[in-house]
Amino acid sequence: MKNSKPKLAIFKLSSCDGCQLSILDAEDELLAVLGAVEIAYFPEASSRMLKGPYDIGLIEGSVTTPHDVELTRQIRKDCKTLITIGACATAGGIQALRNWKDVKEFTKIVYASPQYISTLDRSMPVASFIHVDFELRGCPVNKYQLIEVIVAFLNKRKPNISTHSVCMECKQRGNVCVMVAHGTPCLGPVTQTGCGAICPSYNRGCYGCFGPMDSPNTSSLSRNIEARGETKYDIMLAFRGFNAYSEPFRKESEAYEK
Repeated sequence: MKNSKPKLAIFKLSSCDGCQLSILDAEDELLAVLGAVEIAYFPEASSRMLKGPYDIGLIEGSVTTPHDVELTRQIRKDCKTLITIGACATAGGIQALRNWKDVKEFTKIVYASPQYISTLDRSMPVASFIHVDFELRGCPVNKYQLIEVIVAFLNKRKPNISTHSVCMECKQRGNVCVMVAHGTPCLGPVTQTGCGAICPSYNRGCYGCFGPMDSPNTSSLSRNIEARGETKYDIMLAFRGFNAYSEPFRKESEAYEK
């Protein structure tokens, strides 16, 4: 009898595998989902790999090589629904820091034979090359949000993913604001929720792991941080983290680079 379960495929580009590990970390939650889907392709977890087409595809990692470009285009053809997961796939990742420099200079310094290195000038999000149906933020992704996205698409509904700022999570947890209480620079006011406000809960500023929230007022936050004594260079570095090449963070960092 032909298997009628939707096929789920998980792909990797240039990344640290952290988001795929989040999938494996969601073992208990996945058990409930596995009854409704067939994991057809997941090299990180299984040697059993079925050919497409796939009903749902998840991509981790940024596009950094010519091979990545061709692979993403093939994945798009093979998947009915395509979801990018994590900061690398949705914003270029930490490796996008090279986008402000000459990558050829880096390869000359790092590799003994740089002529054998085939790479693009920039590290880019998957959506720069193909259409994606949904982007799930995070470095790494929140496993509960990931399960929600998979279940939502299986049931043909919009995923219920909050897009407000980390500040809301701090309020919900009863955290004292690190900026107000200690003058600690924090990207929480412009960063999308999803981490559970981990860093502010330990009296550290938010690093922006989940990328920009909806309509972030980055310039206002920068002025506030600068008024507290931080240099323009420090502000530039604050926005150049895991989601440095997301448009709001990129533009704000460039404004303080000059």
